[in-house]
Amino acid sequence: MLNIEDIINYTSTIKLLYVEDNEEARTSTLTILEEFFNDIVVAVDGKDGLEKFQQQKIDLIITDINMPKLNGLDMIKEIRKIDKEISILVLSAYNESGYFMESIKLGVEGYLLKPIDIEQFMEMLQKVTKIFKLKDEAERNLIFLHQYQEATDKSSIVSKTDLKGKITYVNDEFCKLSKYSRDELIGKNHNIVRHPDMSSSAFKEMWDTIKNKKSIWQGMVRNLAKDGSSYYVKATIKPILDQNEEVVEYISLREDITDIMSPKIQLQDLVNSYEETIVVLLKIERFDDIEKFYGSTLSQKIEENFSKEILKLIPKKCEFTKVFVLDNGEYAFAKNKQECKISRDKIIQNLKEVQQVVNDAKLDIGEVDYDISVLISFADGKNTLENAKYGLKQLLETKQDFIVANNLIAREHDEAKKNLEVLKMIKGAIDDSKIISYFQPIINNQTKQIEKYESLVRLVDKEDKVLSPFFFLETAKKAKYYSQITAIVLENSFNALNETDKEISINISVLDIEKHLTREKIFEFLEVNSQNLHRVVFELLEDESVKDFKLIKSFISDVKKMGVKIAVDDFGAGYSNFERLLDYQPDILKIDGCLIKNIDHDEFSLNVVETIVAFAKKQKIKTVAEFVENEKIFNILNNLGVDYSQGYYFGKPEVLR
Repeated sequence: MLNIEDIINYTSTIKLLYVEDNEEARTSTLTILEEFFNDIVVAVDGKDGLEKFQQQKIDLIITDINMPKLNGLDMIKEIRKIDKEISILVLSAYNESGYFMESIKLGVEGYLLKPIDIEQFMEMLQKVTKIFKLKDEAERNLIFLHQYQEATDKSSIVSKTDLKGKITYVNDEFCKLSKYSRDELIGKNHNIVRHPDMSSSAFKEMWDTIKNKKSIWQGMVRNLAKDGSSYYVKATIKPILDQNEEVVEYISLREDITDIMSPKIQLQDLVNSYEETIVVLLKIERFDDIEKFYGSTLSQKIEENFSKEILKLIPKKCEFTKVFVLDNGEYAFAKNKQECKISRDKIIQNLKEVQQVVNDAKLDIGEVDYDISVLISFADGKNTLENAKYGLKQLLETKQDFIVANNLIAREHDEAKKNLEVLKMIKGAIDDSKIISYFQPIINNQTKQIEKYESLVRLVDKEDKVLSPFFFLETAKKAKYYSQITAIVLENSFNALNETDKEISINISVLDIEKHLTREKIFEFLEVNSQNLHRVVFELLEDESVKDFKLIKSFISDVKKMGVKIAVDDFGAGYSNFERLLDYQPDILKIDGCLIKNIDHDEFSLNVVETIVAFAKKQKIKTVAEFVENEKIFNILNNLGVDYSQGYYFGKPEVLR
């Protein structure tokens, strides 16, 4: 548990240099820093930070990376030329391995991502204060090395090497962290624990310091354990001199600082360390709602208590040793697949059993008992973290709670490739004027005469094949082309008013209406065609992601005053409901085809349609049935009192002539 009082007592004596160019970020972060540090020197960019470091005696530096004049990493390089031992923390919005590895080479004590997480920050401060204390202790121990060697062995990770870098001594803590036995280490070159990602330049500088300059070298080092896992240490290496000031050996004192690193970085690091891994991502379902309902304090308590409970449950069943507490109610477990003693199927079975236990239990958070349900994404083999992330995303989209996410990233890449091909096709069609409109007739059920046409978008590809919206419209919505397609459809539809004396029904999404430029384009067409607005019907396509219902209602009111009719499309399915009709006040209800196509043999569909028609008649709203495919369906609809029919029984969509 964090001892906040001890941390503040120690940090209050430390002079901090805080370097941040963004004023808003600087102000908010200073609010946190001032709780811990009494003496803070603030710099607004890297150049300013370097100058203030040169002018004042600084104990600790916290800096951003991306800054004008001199970025954080370049500033650290210049500071390291002046002081090799100054403690530095990097606080940045950049979660990229390049920045992270560069900061390791520069020997920073830790790396945190913005926005700052107060609990993790306090944990880092606790580690940093320990490092400060260790530094003081190490310096004292080096003076009285022989007298205090036994005490140092108990409190530090110690090794000694000869002049060629061969290991002559390691203590138990070194063996424990590196996972090598003493016999496996003695006589070997110290690079047995060197991580391949550590640059050779860092070690050249180290050897120059301890061998040629005969000085103490300090820095953060990434090492490689025997099992392939990574760990991070803050190392202090001292050349031991004889009475003639000649180096006779080197002693290194280390502090394990692995836990200072961001859990996300630690997780990625673990996965990168092995050829094949097992990764389990676990997410508290509807955690955002928990935060809104209980507030941030209780939600953090839920997150903290749950991490303790899940750590008790999952490792027993699946042999994991650590939980990575990520953001927003997410947790991860990971391990080297080769170390797994139970089968993949058994792990999956165990995870499902744990999930059931969690879902059935209540979490005690003091004030209340909270029911928690969790989503679990499992992946093993290669690319496990990416696959598990995609799996979690898929669970949220499909409303499922467990997925084996192997090979999902490959499928996502294939899907992305297809999307790019579709986008290329859409762009070509727009450039070549191959976005066209077909028109499907809508029949008056009493007269069986065409009274309206629905405008339906089509795309003509390079082989002159006419494609329905199914093949391109959803992809277009994810790019800039959707608004262009909407503008083309509007133009085609309003032009069609000159080709017929019937009504033209135009599909408009509520998301279209929310876009300012699309609304402007609609009103331009309405003004130009003012004499025909009594023959214009806007079919509203609803969407759960609509943000501004007030804007939608205002738009409907404005166009209805101009003579335009409003239809609600796909009523009876999706997001349409009777309550929404009170907001939209439509002239027409289009009954969804999923209810119509089975109405001749599905009593439920028949009852729903009958209810919709009865409601519409009471509200004096006309009804249109979609997907009318045969005479039997038409007769049923006619008997129910549906006003209009649309479907292949009366005509397919085609060019209006």
